[in-house]
Order: sequence, then C-alpha cells, then structure tokens
Amino acid sequence: MSAPTLLIIAHGSRDPRHAATVDALRARVRSMRPELRVEAAFLEFNAPRVPQVLARLAAADATEVIALPLLLTRAFHAKTDIPAVLREATARHPRLSVRQAAVLGPSPLLLDALERRLHEAGLRPADRSSTGVVLASAGSTDPEAIAVIAEIAREWRHTGWCAVRPAFASASLPRTEDAVRALRADGVPRVAVAPYVIAPGRLPDRIAHGARAAGADLLASVLGPAPELARLLLRRYDEARGAGRVLLSA
Repeated sequence: MSAPTLLIIAHGSRDPRHAATVDALRARVRSMRPELRVEAAFLEFNAPRVPQVLARLAAADATEVIALPLLLTRAFHAKTDIPAVLREATARHPRLSVRQAAVLGPSPLLLDALERRLHEAGLRPADRSSTGVVLASAGSTDPEAIAVIAEIAREWRHTGWCAVRPAFASASLPRTEDAVRALRADGVPRVAVAPYVIAPGRLPDRIAHGARAAGADLLASVLGPAPELARLLLRRYDEARGAGRVLLSA
C-alpha cells in the first residue's frame, strides 16, 4: 500500500521569489525521502492552485493526501481558508481522502533554522551572550498567532541570547525598526534581526527595510529551504499519517 501523497500548501505571492522558494523546499523534502510523492500548490497568485493538484491526483487514482499548510502559526489561513478549499475540492473527488496536517510552528527545528541563518549572516557563537535578537514575523490579526510568536521569543531568550523581542511586519506592533531601537535603548551591544518567515516577498522586504533603517548590526535571510524546515515538514507529515483518521473527505 503506497504512502499518502504529501501536498505542501503555500499562500502564494506576486513576488516570483516566493514560488521559487517553495519549489526549492519541495525538492529538498523529496531528496530526503525519495520514495514519497511530494506536490506543492498555492492558495492564490501562483499556479498550480490546490483544486488543480487534487484533481490531478484524483485522475491518477491517488486515494490519500496529507495536506500540509506551509505556515508558521495557526492563524486564519490554517483555520479557515485551507480547510474550506480542501473540503470544496474533495467534494468533487469522493474517492480522495485528505488529512490536514498541523502548521509548522512552534518547533525547536524552527529555532535551529533561525540560528542557522544568523550564523550564515556572520554571527559567531561567542557573540550570543552580547546579542539581542529581533524575532520578526509577518504579523497577524489572530491573537493566538501573536501569542505564539511572543512565547517563542520568551523561550528563545533562555538559550543564551542577551535579549529576544518579537516584531511584526503588519497587523501588529511593534515593527522591526521599533524593536531594534528598543534593544539599542536598553544598552544591548549587538542587535540581529531574524526573519521568522519562510519565503521572500513584500512583508519580508519590509522586515529587511526596518532592520536597515534602524541600524541593526546583522540581518539574517528568510528560512527558505533550510534542512531543518524540510525535516519539520516530514515530521508533520508523519504525525498526520500516524493520526490514522481522515480529517477531510467528501
């Protein structure tokens, strides 16, 4: 009996770097588990869309799909948009069952990926205790998502950083530049900005602009196809598969 197909669902963006990053992440996941069929689809802006991929899978006689939201927090897209799209699509294909996996965050693997990007940007292990980090996320109007970001910042602070502050590119405050300036005002010797986002785009660019405008000493890259992120996708896939029940079906 073949394993369920892994369908990675990304939001999509007009910025071509977004789709390219999703494709690179999909390729890394496939390289880590070559026997697994891995597809990617988008909610909007990019092709293929989720209904198109599910229709193609159904036409190829696939019977099980695990849909994995490429999201770091459980906000509106994970709670509402993706379930609605999946239910509508599976209603057209009654022989296809779909399980929606959990969102990626929070996870220690994401912190590992953040630290990888900081080190790649030039941060040395010896700098840790004298560095304050701005954990800069895209932002959300969902209180649950905001609370999760704040909790991640608190937990990360206890791993040896001088300080860790959350910041948001939209919907919530503080902005990246305000968090950088607040750390400076507190006397933090070195300030690094760690974007808690997966792919480049408008909001990550806003994070980068805020970091530079406020004079951050170091700006990490987005998480992108980091190996830790690929491992986390497979972990969420395995967890959903092990749940042993169909979460969405016609």
